[in-house]
Amino acid sequence: MVVIDTNVIYSALRSSLGSSFALINALADGKVSYAISAALVFEYEDVLKRDLAHFTFTESEIDDFLDSIVSLGSKHSSHFLWRPYLKDPKDDMILELAVVSDSKQIITFNIKGFKGSTKFGIKAVTPLEYLKKEKLI
Repeated sequence: MVVIDTNVIYSALRSSLGSSFALINALADGKVSYAISAALVFEYEDVLKRDLAHFTFTESEIDDFLDSIVSLGSKHSSHFLWRPYLKDPKDDMILELAVVSDSKQIITFNIKGFKGSTKFGIKAVTPLEYLKKEKLI
């Protein structure tokens, strides 16, 4: 089980050439088990729709994409908050989801932002690192 940071989702929708897009395809193919929460989906939605002008997608297509993410993911909610733990409060939300879902990895481009996650047995990795380790590319 993994948690996917918003920056990876954003990157996947911006370009079909990189590891983020390959990761999204692996999600769609059921090759990656990932955790989501209502808070994380709301963050995805906020970021994607706020930057809608940077995408070739309509708002409706973003909604459809998010519906797919929700339907395929393992749904969790946090019943505890021990913030602040990380430098960025939004990263705390992702770390909490990783803890509650027993995820072992957070897939992100912001490795430094998750410094300290190893105390919980969770490693921050880039999409490319994850895909290579899991032999998905």
